[in-house]
Amino acid sequence: MGLKCGIVGLPNVGKSTLFNCLTSSQQAEAANYPFCTIEPNLGIVTIPDKRVDELVKLYNSKKIVKTVIEFVDIAGLVAGASKGEGLGNKFLSHIREVDAIVHIVRCFENENVIHVNNKVDPKADIEIIETELILKDIETIEAKIQKTEKGLKTGDKKVKDEYASYQELKKQLESGRLAKYYINEYKKTHAPDDYKHLHELNLLTDKHVLYVANVDDKNINGNEYSKIVQEIAEKEGEEAIVLSVEIESELSQLEADEKAEFLKELGIEEPGLDKLIHTAYHLLGLKTFFTAGEKEVHAWTFVQGTKAPQAAGIIHTDFEHGFIRAEIMNYADLITYGSEHAVKEKGLMRVEGKDYEVKDGDVVYFRFNV
Repeated sequence: MGLKCGIVGLPNVGKSTLFNCLTSSQQAEAANYPFCTIEPNLGIVTIPDKRVDELVKLYNSKKIVKTVIEFVDIAGLVAGASKGEGLGNKFLSHIREVDAIVHIVRCFENENVIHVNNKVDPKADIEIIETELILKDIETIEAKIQKTEKGLKTGDKKVKDEYASYQELKKQLESGRLAKYYINEYKKTHAPDDYKHLHELNLLTDKHVLYVANVDDKNINGNEYSKIVQEIAEKEGEEAIVLSVEIESELSQLEADEKAEFLKELGIEEPGLDKLIHTAYHLLGLKTFFTAGEKEVHAWTFVQGTKAPQAAGIIHTDFEHGFIRAEIMNYADLITYGSEHAVKEKGLMRVEGKDYEVKDGDVVYFRFNV
């Protein structure tokens, strides 16, 4: 589906190392000096999903296609980025192109790793990034206000309402509030067609954020710094996870059996990267349905709320245009009863029409006519 998460943060907080771990590659240079990343690196990451492996066993499938998510490693921002400091304008434009933000925050002390402000302070670090995003959003909204003013002469009520909302949003931004606060409040009192213009601004502070508190290997369950990050995320209605980029880097170099043993020693059930990937997937409002058979098990990404014909269109546009019905089995039912035949015998295969909203974990056969 081409949805992207941009990895951002101050210089030297572990962004590029985390990106390398995520992509199991060395595409992103990781070095102990500011601005070692200039052009963004793009990595396509497979979503860990045990359900795919179980379906392959059940169907004895010859081919597997898992879902993916794209991560973009964006260079470190500094105070003054919105005015071009540290090549900031270029980096901010890269953030505009992503659908959600993964914000890495340094939550460890280490005199051998330079901090751009010479002090570990998660709250201040987050405020620096947010301030620069807000300042860039103010530029965007000011340009939109200027453009909309020309249409006020027509007396069009819609233009007047949109203009008023832009003015109010600008005030909110100037007071230090993120755009999403105002837009979420606006949505509560307006119909979808009446708030679409605000989302179309593609403001940097209207994007969902996943905060990643990067701790050292002695604090894998969190510390006082990571608690601050989690409190900020909760206040903003966003999500936060704690992980050690250092440990994830070590894990990414291990074979599967060695990785399992290392995790056991650390007392961790799943790698932090898996948690990050799943949380980012959820952050984008993404779900997974499956098509399955002896030939192939294929996991398909869709946005929550997608109806059956549009889900069919993800596979092929002909499926959507000629949609007749969807035959649906629940993944859990398939695993419980061990075969399609058994699920059908239990009367658990459903036939759904055009208004059915596909659910996460649905195993689907689409009937269509071209």
